[in-house]
Amino acid sequence: MNRLSALLINLRNSRVWTSIFRSGYPDNDEKRSLVMVNSLFLHLHPVKVKKNTLKATYTFGLGIIAFFLFLVLVVTGVWLMFFYVPSVERAYSDIQALETSVTFGMLMRSMHRWAAHLMVLTVFLHLCRVFFTGGYKHPREFNWVLGVVLWIVTLLLSFTGYLLPWDQLSYWAITVGTNMIGSAPFIGDMVRLLLLGAKEVGQEALIRFYTLHIAILPLVMTILISVHFWRVRKDGGLSSPEEGAAVEREG
Repeated sequence: MNRLSALLINLRNSRVWTSIFRSGYPDNDEKRSLVMVNSLFLHLHPVKVKKNTLKATYTFGLGIIAFFLFLVLVVTGVWLMFFYVPSVERAYSDIQALETSVTFGMLMRSMHRWAAHLMVLTVFLHLCRVFFTGGYKHPREFNWVLGVVLWIVTLLLSFTGYLLPWDQLSYWAITVGTNMIGSAPFIGDMVRLLLLGAKEVGQEALIRFYTLHIAILPLVMTILISVHFWRVRKDGGLSSPEEGAAVEREG
């Protein structure tokens, strides 16, 4: 046994290693199961997947693409926060500075904007794919509802981010959008006032949209995505065409 092998054995037997990797090296079925159970990321992934669901043309990878775009939005959004102040006096000039004088500012803002557009499209296509392949049927009804809620949160993230540049386009777009919300029966005026914090779009609206965009909605999205992935595993992985046909025959 050479020095390297002995060093690796000592490392795996150390307290630090065993405190992180509790089940040891997965060299048998029991340890492989323990690795799946004890790992946060592997625990979200199904233990087994159906062979026909591995075809690229079955899912087109739309779910993982949407998740990747969300990660891009988080990373670029945090970067943009270093150069933006949610103030009616500074918001527009900060955006102009990003476009003209901040290193890689235009690139990062463009990545953020295009990732947002693509995420809206990808989540919509993902919903369509799940619907047309019967992925909303028993026992996946709850996860389908979660997916619809994620679609709504995606739209809300896009809507709240629209005001932040504080230019004429965003100002009047939010004015029209909130007026449409205000025209809803019974609760429309209350929801509009809750969003704007005043009767017109101003500083109160900007700070509320900013808080929703960078804190509340991303937190809700992260929690829902985690539950969504977990439910895929608990519901037996992705649905298959044969499974959907069986459910229809039982119905």
